[in-house]
Amino acid sequence: MLELTILGFLCEQPLHGYELKERIKGLSGHVRPVSDGALYPAINRLVQAGKLEQHTEPGTGAAPRRILSLTDTGRADLLARLRAPKDVEITDGQRFFTLLAFLRHLPDPREQVAVLRRRQDFLEVPASFFYRDGKPVRAENADDLFRQGMLRIARATGAEEKGWLAEAIAQLER
Repeated sequence: MLELTILGFLCEQPLHGYELKERIKGLSGHVRPVSDGALYPAINRLVQAGKLEQHTEPGTGAAPRRILSLTDTGRADLLARLRAPKDVEITDGQRFFTLLAFLRHLPDPREQVAVLRRRQDFLEVPASFFYRDGKPVRAENADDLFRQGMLRIARATGAEEKGWLAEAIAQLER
C-alpha cells in the first residue's frame, strides 16, 4: 500500500520527501504510521524501477530538497494497481480507503465501478468479528458490552458504506 500511496500522491503533483511523508501521514498515519525506514527505501525502489524521477532544488534553509515526480512508467503502474487491486485491498477497510483516495485517477468510470462492485460484493457476505458454533455473532447476542459496541459500530459503518457504494456506482454508470 505504501507504494500505491506514493504513486498516487505524486500523480497529483511533484513533492519532496517530507511533504510526501506528511500527506501519507494525513491519509493513514494514525492507523499505519510510516517511518523514514519504510518510506525512503520504497521511494528508492520506485526510482530504481523507473517509476519516479528525482531532482534537487534549493531548500528554504541550507539543505537542498529532493523533489520526486511520477514518470510515465509510474503512472502506468499506478493505473494498473487501481484497475486490479489485490483482494486484501478490497477486504481491508483502511487499504480500501487508500484505494478510494486515488481511484479518481482511473480515466474510465467503468473501471472505477468494477473496483467499487468488488467492495460491494465483499460487504454482502455475512461476517462478524466473533463466532459461536460456527455462526456469526450479532450485536444483540454478544457476550459483553464492549463486543456489542464493536458489532454495533461495525454494522452502522457497513450500512453507511453500502449506501454510499450504491450511490457512487449509480452516479458513475450514468
